[in-house]
Amino acid sequence: MQWTQNYDPLGNPLLSTACAALPLVVLLGAIGIFQMRIHLAALLGLGVALAVALLAFGMPVRPALAAVGYGAAYGLMPIGWIILNLIYLYQLTVKKGSFAVLREHLGSFVPDKRIQLILIAFSLGAFFEGAAGFGTPVAITAAILIQLGFKPLEASVLSLIANTAPVAFGALGTPILALSGVTGIDLHALSAMIGRQLPLFSLIVPFWVVWAYSGFRGVLGIWPAALTAGLAFSTAQFAVSNFHGPWLVDVVGAIASMAALILLLRFWQPRRLDEPAGEGRSDSESPTAATRREVVAAWAPWILLTAVIFVWGLPQVKRGLNAVSEPHFEVPYLHEVVLRGYPVAPQPSPSAPTRPEDAVYKLGWLSATGSGILVAALLAGVLMSFSVREMAKTYLETLVRVRYSLVTIAAMLALGYVTKYSGTDATLGLALAKTGVLYPFFGTLLGWLGVALTGSDTASNVLFGSLQKITAEQTGVSATLMAAANSSGGVMGKMVDAQSIVVASTATNFYGHEGQILRRVLVHSLVLASLVGLVVMLQAYVYPFTLMVVR
Repeated sequence: MQWTQNYDPLGNPLLSTACAALPLVVLLGAIGIFQMRIHLAALLGLGVALAVALLAFGMPVRPALAAVGYGAAYGLMPIGWIILNLIYLYQLTVKKGSFAVLREHLGSFVPDKRIQLILIAFSLGAFFEGAAGFGTPVAITAAILIQLGFKPLEASVLSLIANTAPVAFGALGTPILALSGVTGIDLHALSAMIGRQLPLFSLIVPFWVVWAYSGFRGVLGIWPAALTAGLAFSTAQFAVSNFHGPWLVDVVGAIASMAALILLLRFWQPRRLDEPAGEGRSDSESPTAATRREVVAAWAPWILLTAVIFVWGLPQVKRGLNAVSEPHFEVPYLHEVVLRGYPVAPQPSPSAPTRPEDAVYKLGWLSATGSGILVAALLAGVLMSFSVREMAKTYLETLVRVRYSLVTIAAMLALGYVTKYSGTDATLGLALAKTGVLYPFFGTLLGWLGVALTGSDTASNVLFGSLQKITAEQTGVSATLMAAANSSGGVMGKMVDAQSIVVASTATNFYGHEGQILRRVLVHSLVLASLVGLVVMLQAYVYPFTLMVVR
């Protein structure tokens, strides 16, 4: 039996929208105001979302419970699988002492913490975003920042802020591939349009993240480095997205950014800046200088990880691995049960009836990024001369350490899937879409909301891509512009979604303080998303910015 979503179940758009927003309000309030442990807040938010779906939006019980299971399964695989194995690799390097050597080497090569921040959080993070996505860049860069002497809260917040502009082209362009699939808009047109929105922010983010760390005075001391890294990445981002496609944008941009920054440092070094006011740094005693062999050994696990993740993410490799390891499960009571209504879906007709929503869980355990990370971790363990017993013991210790993080991610994805299949997310989206001439601005914020809810630019594009296209056609705005704006605005929501915050807190051993992280990044997220909205407004209405719109 099929069920059609109702976006105004209470017969009053304002009341229906308020009801739809209730799970998000409860979740953020529990974390940010009442400072509830995030796994408990996530479970509470899930309970509220389920109650709203069943009692207010009339979703049948079986599909609602199936959506909970589907979301939880997706949270554990692939996302939780990434975190577990990445923290495992990190724990191995800490036990061997190689991370301390890595810290010393990076500290001597790039002694200024502001430039370390640009190189690691922005440039290296963009590489991991392009190669893997799904929380990988935040986990790796936050862990490295901790070892470079940043405090846990700083490392978490700064890695989240830096992981913004590259997100739309993450995981070899997956968000844009999904956006093209749900909207029917040409893939290269979407890639080019997003590539004309985000480069400005790729140029800004290195300055922004340093300003968040050390203030305006700190930015003045390293502006050549921020400009070099941002300009190299944004130039490559524009060129590759417009003349090649979405697949290698972040990888090429990250390599260009790192290479340009390293070249600059051969000829220029910043003046020393006193430690920024506030939290200060951990001032561990300087270790004795490491030998070249020790430095190579310290870098080896991370070089190995980079190589494995890049190869694992290649489409040809993924197809080969999926051919032998990707069982498909049609989720009982949910697959092809839910029908989206107008205007979220196009008006049905006899020749084009509304297609029911798929609910197919693709396990893909071998092709999952987390499996590649596990392979890299095991190989690194062998290189670091760990015994099988020691490696197994460390894995169990890691599992215990991340147990609450896994619960949180499973609950958050379950919440997101309940809102998706019940239609509560679409109710919120329709409220933002009914803003008339201001629609380009609020449509961009709709993308931000989608990522804040789901934790994924890909999921936000699948969720709201069709709605953006339909609303744009109704308001006379370019559908390509607004579909692209959904993804571009969404990247700024990445730093406030609970999934990313949990990844950061786990990587920095700061679990239980997610409310502090959320409060620190929320303003940055809203301001940057609003700036993206203003850019989209200019592209929609103001000459010569309208010339940038891909038709």
